[in-house]
Amino acid sequence: MDIIDLIIKSKIFFYVVVNIKGKCYNLSVMPTHTKKKFKTVALGCRTNQYEAQAFTDQLLALGLTPAEGEEEADICVVNTCTVTASADKSSRHEIRQLARRYPKAKIYVTGCYAERDPGTVGAIEGVAQVVPNAGKETLIEELFPDENVPEFSIKNFDAHTRAFVKVQDGCNSFCTYCIIPYVRGRSRSRSMDDILKEVEDLVASGYREIVLTGINIGDFDGGGGHTLADLVRLVDRVPGVERLRISSIDPDEVDDDLLDSVVNGKNTCQSMHIVLQSGSNVVLKRMNRKYTRHMFMESVERLKKASPRFTFTTDIIVGFPGETEKDFQETLDVMEEVKFAKVHMFPYSDRPRTRANLYPNKVSPDVINKRKQILLRRAEKISYDLRQNYIGETVWVLTEARDSAEEIKGHTDNFLEVRIPSEDLRPNELVKVQLIENTPTGLIGKR
Repeated sequence: MDIIDLIIKSKIFFYVVVNIKGKCYNLSVMPTHTKKKFKTVALGCRTNQYEAQAFTDQLLALGLTPAEGEEEADICVVNTCTVTASADKSSRHEIRQLARRYPKAKIYVTGCYAERDPGTVGAIEGVAQVVPNAGKETLIEELFPDENVPEFSIKNFDAHTRAFVKVQDGCNSFCTYCIIPYVRGRSRSRSMDDILKEVEDLVASGYREIVLTGINIGDFDGGGGHTLADLVRLVDRVPGVERLRISSIDPDEVDDDLLDSVVNGKNTCQSMHIVLQSGSNVVLKRMNRKYTRHMFMESVERLKKASPRFTFTTDIIVGFPGETEKDFQETLDVMEEVKFAKVHMFPYSDRPRTRANLYPNKVSPDVINKRKQILLRRAEKISYDLRQNYIGETVWVLTEARDSAEEIKGHTDNFLEVRIPSEDLRPNELVKVQLIENTPTGLIGKR
């Protein structure tokens, strides 16, 4: 061997080239960041979780590895949420926890809370930079300007058996209680080709279930000239997709074409998260929602008529300014009519810059808490009664996570939670079971 002729620093690797008897050989391909560790954290919605995974995939591609156990992290990225005051508090708590856990790490904070209140976020000890939502997708490129950073998309969805695919961002609705249009901007959609390529990559990584998600997914247009129904049909045809779901959508956006694409799809799940927020037309109008109670029920009834096994989950806000006992009772009445499989309940939270923040007749915290408890108990009973109708049926369950060494849980295609006694099943298996028992926490399935 003569001497090392050349050391080339590429955008991702070091190449060491040596000269042996007149011939050049590449002795090593060493990632430049193999010893660096990172941590990504997402708070809030599915879109935030998707974006945190995109950060993770980019950092992994650059040779960094996740900090595990007692390992120190060099870089932390936090994707915050500001949908409620509680989300703000959780975001601050998570940042402080990371600063204490990784005192030498540089912490980069982005997301909706960072967008809304960058001064408060930037003042938290340990924060190296506050990144606005508009700069989120180029953050890793800016941190590693000499590297060949992959695009902001995902090929995996760590710790999940269903993969969320962000198809749309932003919102044009401006509901009176919601800060999101101010921090996420106007609605815009990804292209059909980009989405389909990402779905294909996820299927290649072993994911069976795809969830199309966004801030206001009903606004999806594929960059122009397309509809959400068009996207559903195309994703449904991707080889390897065994389950396809749509995330949160408003009832006025469930038109006949979307209904047809879901009900008659090959792999589309017979369940949908349709947002209610309130069963009172008076409250819905003051929220600036674009539908009435009648429109909501009409969407539900059309889906049930087309597919009798169809189930629904929803979001409900309790204690919106001016909400009376009559308004609250109307919400409970809708819950009884629809028979939701699951209700996500949110106590009303004042958000700066929103119209509802200025509304009079605020509901007292004691009344909100009382209504919250009533609604949650009612939701649990309704969900239990719904599940009872399925005892004796044979269904397919996609396994997700172990409750214990003896039991694994998962969901049916119409989003009923099932626990299966088994020591050998692993997450992400499709299993045929008979539903033999109903419990307060879900159904029991027997293979």
